[in-house]
Amino acid sequence: MKLLVVGGGGREHAIIKKLKENPDVDMIYALPGNGGIARDAICVPEIGAKEIDKIVDFAVSHRIDFAVVAPDDPLAMGCVDKLHEVGIACFGPEAKAARIESSKVFAKNLMREYKIPTANYQVFDHPEAARKYLKTVSYPECYPVVIKADGLALGKGVTIARTPEEAEAAVKSVMEERIFGDSGAKIVIEEYLTGPEVSVLAFTDGITIRPMVSSMDHKRAGDGDTGPNTGGMGTVAPNPYYTPEIAKICMKEIFLPTLKAMREKGCPFKGCLYFGLMITEKGPKVIEYNCRFGDPETQVVLPLMKTDLLSVMMAAEEERLSDMEIEWLDWKAACVILASGGYPGKYETGKEISFKKQFPENVTCYHAGDKLKDKIYNNCHNTAYGLCNIRSDGGNIDADKSLVTSGGRVLGITAVAPDLRTALKNAYAAADTVEFDGKYARRDIGRRALEAESV
Repeated sequence: MKLLVVGGGGREHAIIKKLKENPDVDMIYALPGNGGIARDAICVPEIGAKEIDKIVDFAVSHRIDFAVVAPDDPLAMGCVDKLHEVGIACFGPEAKAARIESSKVFAKNLMREYKIPTANYQVFDHPEAARKYLKTVSYPECYPVVIKADGLALGKGVTIARTPEEAEAAVKSVMEERIFGDSGAKIVIEEYLTGPEVSVLAFTDGITIRPMVSSMDHKRAGDGDTGPNTGGMGTVAPNPYYTPEIAKICMKEIFLPTLKAMREKGCPFKGCLYFGLMITEKGPKVIEYNCRFGDPETQVVLPLMKTDLLSVMMAAEEERLSDMEIEWLDWKAACVILASGGYPGKYETGKEISFKKQFPENVTCYHAGDKLKDKIYNNCHNTAYGLCNIRSDGGNIDADKSLVTSGGRVLGITAVAPDLRTALKNAYAAADTVEFDGKYARRDIGRRALEAESV
C-alpha cells in the first residue's frame, strides 16, 4: 500500500512510525514532513499542510491508497472532503464535522443543546458586549474566567484571566487587535473549572467509539504549571485520575451523546475525536473537543497500542469499527518535549542538534520542529538520503548530525516501561543526551501523576 500523511510535526511522526509496522505498507509520503520524519517516510516539503489542492493532486498522481490528515487546519479547510471527491479513502473528519474544534461556539452550543456536561458560558461577537458582561462578573468570587477565541489558534487561543484587567486585556487582544486573525471574531467567556485534567483520544466511525489509553498533558511552559500556555511540554499515559468508574461515566454522559449529537446535526464524526476533560467535584466535564490526534498526547498513546493502527483507521473510514477489538500494552509511557529557548514566545531556529548517545530500547525520539541542514529534497523521493524504501531507513537518525531546529517544540522523547517512574527516568535520561543551543525542557513532567498513583 501507498500511504499519505498530511502534516509535519511530532504527532505525524508518531503516526507514521506506527503505520510502518503494518507489513502491507510499502511507501509513506509525508506532506510536508520534517528532517527527522525523513528517516521514516518520503517527505515532500514543497507541499504545505494547508495547500489542499496540491495535496489532492499529489495523492491522485501518486496513486495513494489511503490518506491520514492529522492537523486541525487542513481538516477544517476540507482536505478530507476533497480527497473523498477523487475517490481516496481517508482517516479524519470532513470539514462540517471538524467544526467541533474549529468553532468553539459550535461546540459549546452543541453541548448545551444535548446536555453534555461542560462549563457555563456566554458567546460574544462584539468586544463592547464582552466588556459589558465582564463588569457583571463578581471579583474575586467568580474569577478566574476563561476566554477562548472561537476559531483555531495553534492551541494558544485560551486565556485564563485571574483579574478583571487580565480579562479585558484578553478581549482587546483577541477581538480588537486580532492576534489570532479571524479566529477572534467571536469569543466564548466561560466559568473556570477545577480538578484534574484528562485527555482521551478516541477512534470513531460516527456510530461506534473506541477510546484509546488516557493521558495527562502539561500545557504550561514552566515547572509547577507556571508561565504561558504552550502546545504541550510533555505527557504521560495512562492518566491515573481516569479511573474505570470515570470512564463509564464519560462513555454514558459525554462520548456517546457527542456522537449522537453530531449525527443528528448532519455532520457525523469519523476519525480521531479528542476529549479534553476536567474531573470536577460534580463529575467529568468537557473543556474542549479536538477533531484530531492531540500533540503530544499521540506520542505517549500510540506506543502503547498493540493492534495495527492502519487496520483500525481503515475500519473507521469504512464504518466497521464495531468489528474491531483494540488491544493496549499494560505499561506506562512518558514524553518529554525539548523546546527552543523562549518558546512559546520569540525563539531562534537553525541550531544544530547533537545526539550524544544512541537511545536504548523502548525510548523513541519523535521529531517535531527540525529540518535537515544543507541538504536538498530530490523531487519528492529523498534520494539524497537513500530513503526510497521505508523498510531501509539508512541508519539511526539519532546519530545524524545534519539536523537543525526549525520550530518551538523541537523533539519529543518518549519512553515506555512497566511503571511510570521508570518511564520518566528513561525519558529524561535520553533527553539529557540531546544537545542544541537554547534547549529547554520542563523538569517536572509526570510529577502530579506519580503523586496520584501514590495516594
